[in-house]
Amino acid sequence: MASTLYTNNENRPGSIIYIPHGGGPWPLLGDTRHTDLINFFKTVTTRLITPAAILVISAHWEAERPTVTAAKNPQLIYDYHGFPEETYKITYPAPGNVELAENIIRVLQQHGIPAKTDTSRGFDHGFFVPLKIMYPQASIPCVQLSLINTLDPADHIAMGRALADMDDDNLLFIGSGASFHNLRVFHEPPSEPAENNNNAFEEWLVDTMSSRQLNETTRQQRLENWRDAPAAGYCHPREEHLLPLHVCYGVAGAPASHIEQVTFLGKRTSAHIW
Repeated sequence: MASTLYTNNENRPGSIIYIPHGGGPWPLLGDTRHTDLINFFKTVTTRLITPAAILVISAHWEAERPTVTAAKNPQLIYDYHGFPEETYKITYPAPGNVELAENIIRVLQQHGIPAKTDTSRGFDHGFFVPLKIMYPQASIPCVQLSLINTLDPADHIAMGRALADMDDDNLLFIGSGASFHNLRVFHEPPSEPAENNNNAFEEWLVDTMSSRQLNETTRQQRLENWRDAPAAGYCHPREEHLLPLHVCYGVAGAPASHIEQVTFLGKRTSAHIW
């Protein structure tokens, strides 16, 4: 079961959340190594606003500049390999939202961030795997926003800060990645050094995202220099699964109001809600 690592005891529903989305489509297959994550997806929506629309920043889309899906009815991208045939027939017919996509572009450009829409790209598995469990009715209009392919932490915080000016009512921001993402280690037998590394980075991250002793300048500096954290390179040989958190923090501009520990594939990860 997911366990609470931090809460400020506010009852206000969250409008921003960073989540681990698991390994490929395994959560949709009921994989026992993802039971904790599946249960988290099923229950976490009670902590969130009832969204009129959803914006997902997925670790599985990188572009030269921020790019937003603008198709009316986006298709799914099965961007994984070697899974059962049924996983290439998964459906999630959530409608797009062209007006929201255009508003996102407008806000980013107003902040001096070049951005564009893409009318042909669909939703990748960082999008549809968690949402199919969280919002199975697939009735909420959705758009997806890319990372910037330089993978610069400061740029992603700045992108989030710009998005904080969005004036769309009841817009839910979801950063979809994982706070532990080392594919090689996922397939290794459990070991004490691996567990120690996993725990060291998670404890640093939870402290960074929750401590009221940090001012926002210091918190941002820690996130920008996250590779200085304990076991950072071990937990993230490449940073794309962590950067959706930077965007979420940029939108919030504050410590998380609630953090939960969630495990999958034997590794400790965390979900952060504002």
